[in-house]
Amino acid sequence: MNDPRITPHHLERKAMLYVRQSSPQQVAHHHESRRLQYAMEQRLRSLGWREVEIIDDDLGRSAAPLSPQRHGFQYAVAEVCLGKVGAIAAREIARLARNNKDWAQLIEMCRLLDTLLVDVDIIYDARRANDRLLLGVKGSLSEYELDLLRIRAHEARQAKAARGELVNCVPVGYLKVDGRIEKDPDRRVQNALTSIFTKFLELGSARQTLLWFVERDLELPVGKHGPKHDNGVSENTIWKRPCYRRVLNVLRNPTYAGAYAYGKTAVVTEAVDGQPRRRSLTRPREQWSVLIPEHHEGYISWQVYERIQRMLSENSSRPGAPGAAKHGPALLGGLLRCRRCGRKLRVAYCGPSGDIPRYQCDRGLMETREPKCICFGGLQVDTCVVAETLRVVQPAAIDAAKLAAERSGAAQHQVVHALELDLKSAKYEAERARQRYDAVDPLNRLVADELESRWNDALARVRALEQRLAIESQQAPPRSAMDREGLLQLAEDLNRAWCDPKLDAQTKKGGRCAHGTARRQAATRTKWGPDREGSCGRGPCAGADL
Repeated sequence: MNDPRITPHHLERKAMLYVRQSSPQQVAHHHESRRLQYAMEQRLRSLGWREVEIIDDDLGRSAAPLSPQRHGFQYAVAEVCLGKVGAIAAREIARLARNNKDWAQLIEMCRLLDTLLVDVDIIYDARRANDRLLLGVKGSLSEYELDLLRIRAHEARQAKAARGELVNCVPVGYLKVDGRIEKDPDRRVQNALTSIFTKFLELGSARQTLLWFVERDLELPVGKHGPKHDNGVSENTIWKRPCYRRVLNVLRNPTYAGAYAYGKTAVVTEAVDGQPRRRSLTRPREQWSVLIPEHHEGYISWQVYERIQRMLSENSSRPGAPGAAKHGPALLGGLLRCRRCGRKLRVAYCGPSGDIPRYQCDRGLMETREPKCICFGGLQVDTCVVAETLRVVQPAAIDAAKLAAERSGAAQHQVVHALELDLKSAKYEAERARQRYDAVDPLNRLVADELESRWNDALARVRALEQRLAIESQQAPPRSAMDREGLLQLAEDLNRAWCDPKLDAQTKKGGRCAHGTARRQAATRTKWGPDREGSCGRGPCAGADL
């Protein structure tokens, strides 16, 4: 016991050695740092302590502000407060805390209860003014050093992102190869993602796109798994039943349009139950840090991506947006607004069969008991809008019929193509299962039985896909058998086409022209808006659905 700061009173109590590394990566790779920290136990014993408790519960946890709770540090402070600790040690005193709140709390408890602080070079007595001043300066420098490192790392990331070279992760359908973004060479993955954009542009709704995949029992890729090659890429793709959020994320991700985007989200801090909590917020495109179009090969062009975002925005239920096509026979549901209060008119159905629409503004009555602004029958209004709409789109009907004839049966052929790719993938998996079974020792039945079962499952999937492909191929009409003349005759009489009982109300309200404009929205503009040249105001819509 050479240092006068150490007294028998200190040695009667135990010493605590605090060991911490800031991240799991440091724990996995920086072994020498951890060995040096554990070696501090010998220094404490050489100073006279016989009982040394090692606290290493916080390995892989940062000591920065707003970091998750450090249970090991909290336990050490609690032991100090109970007067059980004669000294608390760390190889570098800054490892105890990287924020002034925890640091000041520890120093104050050590001062009140006469606990020493020990590092590899110095012994500190918090009751001495000079030692307390030195500890305060070291704590402030430690916090400043952490902020400085964070600022430098942030500036480096921003500079690399501004060049489009910061690639942390890529969405499914792309691979990160030597720091670049490249398309997944798997044609099955490419076809599935391309189908999402194709069907959305055709159907005009993310939900209808989802239902198209679900009704045909088609899966979507969600990620990679299995052993990685030398380039860090796994060859096995995970396929799952599609869900709405997955389809919507694909449609909204600018990466699929060949653009590099950085800073799409922001982290905000809130107080929850007296504790700081972080959550991520999605930024509008105007606030993204970096946006570089034509950065890599995309599944769609940037113009198509912009068009998809406008369609999604129009389908939303936010104020000012027309919203997706509503259920029911009312043609203008969700489109009309009250001139007096600005609210959307609500549709009510009456009549013996409950199919006669009435447009009414009664939101004020339901919310604040204000009188109704307006209420009128919808049959006459819908009839006038239909007549005006058909008059405007009549010049483009022939072109639309020709285009419809060219696209006839394309959806069924698309399903057949997807099943053909699924079958190729299933045959590949079955062949791999056979090779694994052939490679095992037949006498080792514990392994051979399991591999045989997997091989049988793979063969069963191949047979199921073959049967389904045969059924779908029979249902797919040949492209040469399209009723072109019938479609042209139908285009010449739009009233008959509109009144066809096979054409449901949802199709009438939800169809879109080739320019991506909702047909029902274009129909309202033909009577009350400035655009009268075509059904969407951008010229003849050759792609209008009839």
